[in-house]
Amino acid sequence: MSSSVIWILMIVVMVLSMLIQSRLQRRFDKYAEVPLGLTGAEVASRMLAAHGIRDVNIVSIPGKLSDHYDPTTKTVNLSEAVYYGHSVAAAAVAAHECGHVVQHATGYAWLRMRSALVPVVSFSNSIVSWVLLAGVLLINVFPQLLWLGIALFALTTLFSFITLPVEINASARAVKWLESAGIVSYETKPMAADALKWAAYTYVIAAIGSLATLLYYISIGNSRRN
Repeated sequence: MSSSVIWILMIVVMVLSMLIQSRLQRRFDKYAEVPLGLTGAEVASRMLAAHGIRDVNIVSIPGKLSDHYDPTTKTVNLSEAVYYGHSVAAAAVAAHECGHVVQHATGYAWLRMRSALVPVVSFSNSIVSWVLLAGVLLINVFPQLLWLGIALFALTTLFSFITLPVEINASARAVKWLESAGIVSYETKPMAADALKWAAYTYVIAAIGSLATLLYYISIGNSRRN
């Protein structure tokens, strides 16, 4: 793939990323106005109990859309708007994070793969930018350094793609449970699914962006060979 095509791809990805983030924010704001009878914290508590999980804490954290599950501390961390919110958006996010808890408890294969990569990717992320920069600057003297950086960056790209089925599955578990538990109705189920769909798109575009960047550095390495 030529460098010009890669640059176009990177620009397209950048534009799509901004559009998706904007659409995601509007969707969550919209569905945050649709009331439900339970707070996000209550939804999370009920979902964990329904799956027999009693060793995970649910806590409130600052930030917007900062929600995440931390398997190392066994905590479902919900942003204040989700933790205290009585809305479709809050319920969807809370259930999604609990979907990750269920994945962890049941040994979901893609999550195990992702977790196994975390230490390696964390190390790679801490040095990859410097290695790539040095590799580009020293490409005529020490081209192997650039390829080392490319290998490190490839790990982060792999991690991004492994994350996709993890996030999509957590959303599917969330929507299915919300419906079976009677928390969402025929009218509000599509809203919960739509909110989580746009959240998933952010991971898709991030993975594509990582791949485009990887291809860019590979093109630089190949130009040195030619």
